[in-house]
Amino acid sequence: MTQAAEFWNTVYDNDTAPWVIGEPQPAIVALEREGWIRGRVLDIGAGAGEHTIALTALGYDVTGIDLSPSAVEYARRNAAGKGVPAAQFRVADAVRLGADAAAAAELGVFDTIVDSALFHIFGQDPDNRAGYVRALHALCRPGGVVHVLALSDTEPGFGPRISDSLIRESFGAGWDLEELRPSRYLGRATALVADNVAGLDVSEDGIVNAAAWLARVRRQ
Repeated sequence: MTQAAEFWNTVYDNDTAPWVIGEPQPAIVALEREGWIRGRVLDIGAGAGEHTIALTALGYDVTGIDLSPSAVEYARRNAAGKGVPAAQFRVADAVRLGADAAAAAELGVFDTIVDSALFHIFGQDPDNRAGYVRALHALCRPGGVVHVLALSDTEPGFGPRISDSLIRESFGAGWDLEELRPSRYLGRATALVADNVAGLDVSEDGIVNAAAWLARVRRQ
């Protein structure tokens, strides 16, 4: 079962989130440079808000959502500190949006959805994973694209790692999986994952370079 908002609040309140690295993921930055971020953008599971902040600064219309109120407050402070106070964040449960038509309609539909390290937390939770994919379908306009950056099980790692087959199986009817390829994900060696980083590629400043998948999925 996936963690409740209270758990995520504690992680942000204590600054032990291993995914908070102070900058956007290089894989997501590369997507923007390659022209894959278009139109209205949803940063789903925005966390510290790095992708919302970076894309807003580049002129995109972006909304970042997260289940955790502490994450949203962290992201707002982060945006202000980086001189991007226009970055938009709100508290929302990404799973429930698939069944709550009114809440999904309030957010509207998006041309591009960026998922950086959210999908993989549902790896052992098929019901919530299915609900999450339904939410993505409700929030993505027909012809729009979802980018998923998820930790890979091809190497030892510090978080919930998944297989490429799980991604393929999850995006079936209503989706076209256009690309699924190996990538990398940067994390932080915090106390929360101290037992899992031994033997991994950890830099002198505590940044972990982990195997990941990068998928591009188009809504039919």
